[in-house]
Amino acid sequence: MDSLPDSNKTTGEVLVQSPGKVVPPWIKPPDQPSKEPESSQTGPESVPSAPQETSPPKMVKKSPFSKLTPLIILLVLGVGFFFLITKVILPLVQKTKEGKSAESIEGEKITLTYWGLWESEEVMKSLITEYQKTNSNVTINYSQQSYQDYRERLQSALARDEGPDIFRFHNTWLAMLKKEIAPAPLEIAQTIKLEEDYYPVVSEDLKVSSQIFGVPLGFDGLALFYNTEILREAGKTYPATWDEFQRTAQDLCVADAPDKNCSPGTRIVTAGAALGTATNVDHFSDILGLMMLQNGVDLAKPSGILAEDALKFYTFFVTVNHVWDETLPSSVYAFATGKVAMIFAPSWRAYEISQINPELDFKTAPVPQLPGTQISWASYWTEGVSSESKNIQAAWEFLIYLSSKETLTKLYAQASQLRDFGVPYARKDLASQLEDDPFVGAFVKQAPYAKSWYLCSQTHDNGINDKIIKYFEDAVNKVLEGESAASALIDTAQGVAQVLSQYGIK
Repeated sequence: MDSLPDSNKTTGEVLVQSPGKVVPPWIKPPDQPSKEPESSQTGPESVPSAPQETSPPKMVKKSPFSKLTPLIILLVLGVGFFFLITKVILPLVQKTKEGKSAESIEGEKITLTYWGLWESEEVMKSLITEYQKTNSNVTINYSQQSYQDYRERLQSALARDEGPDIFRFHNTWLAMLKKEIAPAPLEIAQTIKLEEDYYPVVSEDLKVSSQIFGVPLGFDGLALFYNTEILREAGKTYPATWDEFQRTAQDLCVADAPDKNCSPGTRIVTAGAALGTATNVDHFSDILGLMMLQNGVDLAKPSGILAEDALKFYTFFVTVNHVWDETLPSSVYAFATGKVAMIFAPSWRAYEISQINPELDFKTAPVPQLPGTQISWASYWTEGVSSESKNIQAAWEFLIYLSSKETLTKLYAQASQLRDFGVPYARKDLASQLEDDPFVGAFVKQAPYAKSWYLCSQTHDNGINDKIIKYFEDAVNKVLEGESAASALIDTAQGVAQVLSQYGIK
C-alpha cells in the first residue's frame, strides 16, 4: 500500500494570524498591549497627564493538547484511509478479478464452460440441471473431452483466452498448470475442509501455502486384483505382504514344463503375477513407485541402496522367479482372459476387465506392504478453475456444489447405472458406503495412507509424468538386459533432476 503523504507538523510557536486567515480556536493569541491615547491639548497651560503604568505582556501557557490534536487528526485520517483501501477498494479489485458469484445482480446471466474427461454429458446433465434450479441465472456448458493431447489442448485454449472456466486435471499436474489454475477465493476456501473431509494425500497435492487449487470428485490409485478361482483352487488367499506375494506368485505360476513349475527357459501358461517388465505390465511405473516409497526412497533422487533394492525386487519376478515375461499380453488383458492370477491396477480397470470377460470371478485387495510400512498409491483427477475466467467466484461455487456429499452420492449412482460402479469417493465421510464393495472397497480402505508422485501412468500428459516414467522404463530395461541396478539408475537420477528443474520443482 502506498504511504501517506507527509503532513505539516506543529512547531510549538505561537501562530500569527495573517489577513484573511482564521486561527484555529484551540490556539489562543496573546493579549496585545493597548496603545496610549494621544493627549488633547486645550492650550499652552494644559498639563500633561501622568504616565500610566503598563503591565507586562501576559505569557500564554499552551495546552499540551495543542501538539497532540494534529497527531490525532492524522491518526484518524490514516485509519480512515486504511479502512477505505482494505475494506472497499481492495475487495472491489478482487471481485473484479474473480468475477461475479452465482448470487450476483438479480437477472444477470452467467455462463460457465466446463471441460470434463471421463464422465459423459449424460451422467453430468442431471447434476447440472439440479444446480441450475436454484441458480437460474447460471448456464453451465459441459463438454466431455478426449484424453488424447488433453493437457496441451487445455493449456493452448487457456492461453488464447478460449479455454473453459472449469476443467479437470490430474493431481500431479499442478506444477505444470500453476499459471492457469485460480486458487479458491478466501471465503470459499474457508468452507473447503481438505484436511477434515478428504484423505491426507489430497491436501498434500492440492493445497499450497494455505491456498486450495482443486477439489476431487473421486479417488483412485492401485489395488491388488486377484482371480478368485485360481487362488481358491490352489488353496490360497490374497497376500498382505510382499514376501507372501512373492511365494504366492511362484506357487500359482504354471509352465509348459513336465513339472509345470515356472523357471527361466520355460513357457508360461498361466502367470503367477504381472510384474518385472516395463513393456507389458500396465501401470508398471505406479507399481515401481509404490515399492520405492515403501522402501524409503526419495523419488526425486532415485539412487543408493534403497532405490537399487526396490528396482531389483521389481525385476526379480522376471529374472529369478520367472512368473512373468515379455512374451505375455498386456497385464490387464492377460488377467481378463485368465492368463495371470494377480495384477495391480486402478479401479477403472475393473470395468474394462468385466467388459472383456463378464464371466471372470475376481476381486480387489489392498496392496502388499513391507514389514513396518503402511503406504499405498494415489493417482486421481480433480476439478479446477481457470485463472483467466471472468467468473472465478461463480465457478468455485459450482465446484462446492459438485463436491458436496449429496451431489457425489448422486454422481456415483448415475455412473453405476452405466457400469457396475462409479469412481471411489475422495471424501472420508463417504468411505463407509464403499468399504464392502468387491471392486472399489480396497481403494477406500487404503486411501488414508496413500502417497502420490510423478510416476502416475495413463495421465497422457506428455509432460512431467510421461518424461519421468521414461527414465524409469529405461532403468527396468537395462536391468533385464543384465546391467546392475546401481548403474541403471545413474541416468534415471540425472533425468529426474532435469525434469523436476524444468517445472520448477525443488
